Amino acid sequence: MKIALIAHDRKKDDLIQFVTAYQPILNHHTLYATGTTGQRVIDGTGLPVIRFQSGPLGGDQQIGAMIAQNEMDMVIFFRDPLTAQPHEPDVTALIRLCDVYGIPLATNMGTAEVLLKGLQEGFIDWRLLGERRG
Repeated sequence: MKIALIAHDRKKDDLIQFVTAYQPILNHHTLYATGTTGQRVIDGTGLPVIRFQSGPLGGDQQIGAMIAQNEMDMVIFFRDPLTAQPHEPDVTALIRLCDVYGIPLATNMGTAEVLLKGLQEGFIDWRLLGERRG
């Protein structure tokens, strides 16, 4: 699966802790991330990450474009709900695209854990589930 990793500044440490804990699962998938977050994941875990621009410089939109092209399977986005973000419209657009295209989206550690545990157990193959329903 192609998994996007994004974190607001105050949540980057939490994301690194999360990726470190779930490295045995994540190392079987292709990871993408916005600029600084991606570099922090690389430095903190050694996992390969395809990096985009920083979120405020268009990284969120680059991930959104992959979603719209059916090229992203899951998004883990540790948001900081208590701090105003200058690129909030981009964040909102990314979340909207996840909803439009049915992309699993975790915006906090608890939900991200559920998604990765489901992925590990083979419960998340949402693209096939959608084909079966359609």
